[in-house]
Amino acid sequence: MDSGLYVVATPIGNFGDMSQRAVEVLRSADLIAAEDTRHSQRLLQHYSIDTPCMAYHDHSDERALARISRCLADGGSVALVSDAGTPLISDPGYRLVRQVQELGHLVRPVPGACAAVAALSASGLPTDRFLFEGFLPARAGSRANRLAELAGETVTLIFYEAPHRVRECLEDLVTAFGGEREAVLAREITKTFETIRRGSLLELAQFVAADSNQEKGEIVLLVAGRAKSGQQLSPAMATLLQRLAEELPAKRAAALVAEHTGLRKKQLYDYLLALKQQ
Repeated sequence: MDSGLYVVATPIGNFGDMSQRAVEVLRSADLIAAEDTRHSQRLLQHYSIDTPCMAYHDHSDERALARISRCLADGGSVALVSDAGTPLISDPGYRLVRQVQELGHLVRPVPGACAAVAALSASGLPTDRFLFEGFLPARAGSRANRLAELAGETVTLIFYEAPHRVRECLEDLVTAFGGEREAVLAREITKTFETIRRGSLLELAQFVAADSNQEKGEIVLLVAGRAKSGQQLSPAMATLLQRLAEELPAKRAAALVAEHTGLRKKQLYDYLLALKQQ
């Protein structure tokens, strides 16, 4: 195997998703740099891989980089793995890849599982354009500020979230984007209790609140982008708007729906005016 750093994707739950090339690279490498050596040993033992393994994570000191650099300088190969999925995607490794490149060594990807892409592929939300946000800030105030910045995005949004914060995060998403915004909860992808549920943000928040099991495991949240100007109303949204307009002035009805859905108030108001002229 050629000398260089190999960024190796590993399964996110199902060992059957490990690629043959990934196994061959891990077996042939001179050294494996793992986010958590104890966690990675289960995978290595499953495939009878006995390559020397060292810890490398965001808090590793210069000695770890020095060991990797020596291996590469001697013409060796190093495989970088995270606990699950593709390294560097909300996982350690960016600094290492950058420094290895600056030292003049090759960096090669060994593609495989990625929770964000797997969730998107099965979500039923638009996939032509998306924004991967990773983990939102843990503090409520910072999280609310970031969501306010994202509220106008028209592309599908992808978030990772810790299980103990998913309920609070969904509540914040309802506040920032409106309860009617379409979204998907993808939990424990490829594992025994895999859950992929699509609904409005409000429905998902209620679903998680009613079932504590949904606050366990690895979680990906996907949210549809804000409706673009001129986008047609869904039948359910059109019915809701019409019913509100029966009880309220058209401008007030349009404002209420816009506030909770992300749709443009002018678009909604124009829709009601067009109905009156029919």
